[in-house]
Amino acid sequence: MSAVQETLQALRRSIAAIEPAASEAGRRFTCGAPAVDGLLGGGFLRAAVHEIFAREDADAGAAAGFAAALAARAAADGRRVVWVRQGFSVAETGALHAPGLAALGLDPRLLVVVTGPDATCVLQAGAEAMRCPALGAVVIEPWGDPKSLDLTASRRLALAAEQSGVPALLLRIAATPRPSAAATRWSAAAAPSRPLAANAPGHPAFDITLLRHRAGLEGRRWRLEWHREHRLFREPAPLSRPVVSLPAGRPAAPDLAPLARTG
Repeated sequence: MSAVQETLQALRRSIAAIEPAASEAGRRFTCGAPAVDGLLGGGFLRAAVHEIFAREDADAGAAAGFAAALAARAAADGRRVVWVRQGFSVAETGALHAPGLAALGLDPRLLVVVTGPDATCVLQAGAEAMRCPALGAVVIEPWGDPKSLDLTASRRLALAAEQSGVPALLLRIAATPRPSAAATRWSAAAAPSRPLAANAPGHPAFDITLLRHRAGLEGRRWRLEWHREHRLFREPAPLSRPVVSLPAGRPAAPDLAPLARTG
């Protein structure tokens, strides 16, 4: 065997070793927080459905923000995102705020918003959008617990994701978790944020819990901050708790005299 042939074979072996890792990386998108991405095996599966529930009705904005940030991560290469909303959801929570989405890294110029009159139309439109492999992600937002969103409907969405490789973020507001074909299920709530320098508003913070995972990893909980500049999540340092100051001259740990029994 010539030196050229040996070099070519070595090159083929190197490429063969790289390809599986590259293929696996292309099958997932990360949120940026190593603890979360590591637990998920390298990030969120692209060819899958991921459910995001508002922990309480008042957390609708936090759940939508978490979904928007994940969509921005999934479409970080500049692809478009489709967001399908039910009309009742728009009436209850308001229209999407373009500057707010931009602050979360989701370019409004690359966002296509579709509004459907009912949950059935929303699910159908979402499934149709997911069949377009050029999209970065599809956010599907029905309101409440519609009968049309059953296990069969979630399987249709999962199948569309598997065929196109486009992730579906199923945003659930005023809803109760039920059996579904989602790869992961999350609850999201607002969390306190740490102020920046000069007491400027801090990074958006989220309290998220993994409610369900196909590999049985549910029950984990994180507090994450969204870093606008880098467009990723990070686990912040624990918030410091205020300490009540003691009066001057008072010992920090006074001796306690034993209690006397009376009667």
